[in-house]
Amino acid sequence: MQQEFNPVSRLFFGRDNAENDLADGLLNGAVFQQTYAYREALSGRKSLIIGRKGSGKSAICQQLAGPEGHPGPTVPITPDDAAGEEIRRFELQGITSDTAKSMIWRYVFAVHAARHLTLHARAAHGWRTPGSVRALRNFLETNDETGEERLYDRLRRGVSGLQSANLSLKAFGVEAAVGVGVGASEGARASRQLEVLESGVAAAFTDLGCADEHPPLLVLVDQLEQVWTIDPDSHALVTGLLLAAKQVTKYYGGAMRCALFIRADIYDTLNFGDGDKFHSDEVRISWTQEGLEAVTLARAAASLKMELTSEQLWGQLFPPHVAGEHTAAFLFRRALPRPRDTIQFLNACRDMANERGNRRITEEDVLTATEQFSRWKLQDLAKEYQVNHPFLRSLFPLFENTGYVMMRQALESRFEARSERLRQDFPDYAEHLTAQGVIDVLYGAGFLGVKRGHDVVFAGGTKAPPQPGEHEFHVHPCFRPALGSQGPVELTAYNPAHSRSALVSNNQSAITITGSDVGLDVSRDVRLLNDVVQSCERLLRRLPRVGLPEATRAEVHAQVGRVLEDARATREELRAGASADVTSHVLAASGYLDGVAVQLAEHGFRDESLTRSFENEARILLRSAGGAVGGGGGSDSSH
Repeated sequence: MQQEFNPVSRLFFGRDNAENDLADGLLNGAVFQQTYAYREALSGRKSLIIGRKGSGKSAICQQLAGPEGHPGPTVPITPDDAAGEEIRRFELQGITSDTAKSMIWRYVFAVHAARHLTLHARAAHGWRTPGSVRALRNFLETNDETGEERLYDRLRRGVSGLQSANLSLKAFGVEAAVGVGVGASEGARASRQLEVLESGVAAAFTDLGCADEHPPLLVLVDQLEQVWTIDPDSHALVTGLLLAAKQVTKYYGGAMRCALFIRADIYDTLNFGDGDKFHSDEVRISWTQEGLEAVTLARAAASLKMELTSEQLWGQLFPPHVAGEHTAAFLFRRALPRPRDTIQFLNACRDMANERGNRRITEEDVLTATEQFSRWKLQDLAKEYQVNHPFLRSLFPLFENTGYVMMRQALESRFEARSERLRQDFPDYAEHLTAQGVIDVLYGAGFLGVKRGHDVVFAGGTKAPPQPGEHEFHVHPCFRPALGSQGPVELTAYNPAHSRSALVSNNQSAITITGSDVGLDVSRDVRLLNDVVQSCERLLRRLPRVGLPEATRAEVHAQVGRVLEDARATREELRAGASADVTSHVLAASGYLDGVAVQLAEHGFRDESLTRSFENEARILLRSAGGAVGGGGGSDSSH
């Protein structure tokens, strides 16, 4: 008997990295999304491809190096720890660290170009090898640079040759020290050696006519985060690479160029004199929901080996709606806008359904996966910024088990309570551990968004960081489940069943109520409940006129509405002849309204007129309840 087809068991959205996606066939053909950043890198208009971890930098690099990418030859370079250490240690007396490291990168590029040209001349041009190419071959042989070796080995030889001025340049008809005076610095000698080598490479490109006859040689440098640490030498390593890449494009006349793939958190820390000269070379990877949906659909169809429409993916394989929201909107709103997060989230939904034996992904599968995914991402965020912001993980408790809307005043108050301990634990970062500094870090990492106009803006593109005059911040939906911050504000839900003593103790202005409630007439009980109804109605009318965030206002409105509806329901029961402990009911409402005022103040919503209104209404109800018991008071409508 043929087994029934289960689409969930075959559904797969890809791996966590581009290398494995390429092996699985999910990074080629129609599956790869030719984004704006990819097109700009392919055309050569942009040479610095900048993006966050998981945004698709390596996917672009892999695609450019593949048969469907750059039409000319490519040289992928991915430095490892050993190579990075070799570059970090490289210094030359007489020149800056940035310049020294740019020279070792230039040496690596020149040797790769020389090796390419010696193989390329006969294969691509097919005529007698010019003398400039023969000179390059001789240089490579003399300096042991002919083999397919690790980047580390090439760097080690380059470091030795440039520092000791012992590169053999006889192939170009000169000695290393020609043109350098006696007693010249290491930097001057190394610069002279590089000039000779680069001139030889440029001559070969010119003699072969490479710039005019075919696409350029493209050097692709990726995964610099593998060799990055937060120290001046790492800074110089990347800065030197930028300087060397610009030199390549300028010096070789279009026959060779570089594309560098750099994480945004690394690039944004760079600070050097020529930094303003690179803006025209930059392209930052950004993703829209539409772009991520296209990635999702293409990968799903590729894994199922069938045509698939968006309606089939989001209406049949996935449920049409989750928690009252269209499924695609629900998912993409709860992931940072980058392919890796999308892939991991959707795979988590699929795995949950598959583990349960479901033939379709259910709403329950998605909700369970959402909790798991949120925990993953909170941990991953701390790891992503471990080098630049090692204190990031220690900031998360500021947002645990509280509302996801945080006003500046409340955030500053919570931070100050922990600031001394943070500065002790991270003394090297003490000057950055200020309230504004923490806000900037959390915003830059995508953890916090800032309210601007009617929208909440998260980091990305050209959006400016939070300004001192901006006061409302929102935790990204991705992290809310892991933090226990599902509601906009941490308001205790109204529960009239709480005991009178517990409720009254929560109210700082409470009076002690004694005596028995038995024997109160129904008309007085109805009047007391009318007082609760009127207090709630006054507060609900006031809410739209105060400066609460929209989500917080909706939550407060909902809770006050519960108090109101409960009072109305109890009133109707009394009129129908039922009995109720109305005094306790009024005290419960009074204590709850006073508690709302306290909680709003703790969250930084310090609109004095609003909190005073809640406090006044609570006192009015207390006096009403006291009058009902002691016979001395009545309803007070002033506020």
